[in-house]
Amino acid sequence: MARIILSNATSLLPCMQSISPSPSSSSSIPLKSLHVQKQNVRTEPITCNSQLNQDCSFLTKRGLCLSLATGFLFSLSGKGSFDANAAILEAEDDEELLEKVKQDRKKRLERQGVINSAVQETAYLQDLVYKLSMVGQAIEKNDLPAASSVLGQSSDTDWVLKVKSAFNKLSSSPEEKSEVETFSTSLDSLISSVTTNDIQASRIAFVASASAFEKWTTLTGLNGKLKGL
Repeated sequence: MARIILSNATSLLPCMQSISPSPSSSSSIPLKSLHVQKQNVRTEPITCNSQLNQDCSFLTKRGLCLSLATGFLFSLSGKGSFDANAAILEAEDDEELLEKVKQDRKKRLERQGVINSAVQETAYLQDLVYKLSMVGQAIEKNDLPAASSVLGQSSDTDWVLKVKSAFNKLSSSPEEKSEVETFSTSLDSLISSVTTNDIQASRIAFVASASAFEKWTTLTGLNGKLKGL
């Protein structure tokens, strides 16, 4: 620390000597005059710096106010545009949703009208419910001859053809038609397994056919009209 102070003092010495007045000039200039000059030298930069700081502060505050005002206006403009676009999209969504609700309601009414008019087909399907119930009880008791007496010996019996015609008339959607195909395949397998006295295959085919029929009645809305489901 001492070396640093001495080094600074040495470097400042020539500068101080260059600005120090000579003995002759110091005796010719009054001390009061020197005092006034020193005051002037000190006060003028302070006054200049103070004025500059005030101007800079004014300019800074003015610029900040302008920036805030401009940003506020842009934000208002952007928000208004966003709200307008959002309102348009919301109105379009509402119209699409309303149209979809109308179409769904129309389809339900049409389907209900078809079901209400399909009195004979509903009777065929109600007979199918009773037959499946009796076959299920017989398979549970391992009584395949009793199950065969209900089902018949082939898939071309009268009651099977009537059930298939009812399925075709009341099925409209791809999901419903898919369940009909599953039921038909499972029913054929059930009749064949019962005829050949295969108890294990009969159980599997019965569960598959009953499950497909139950899903189909749920899709079509007939589960509320058929008894025993």
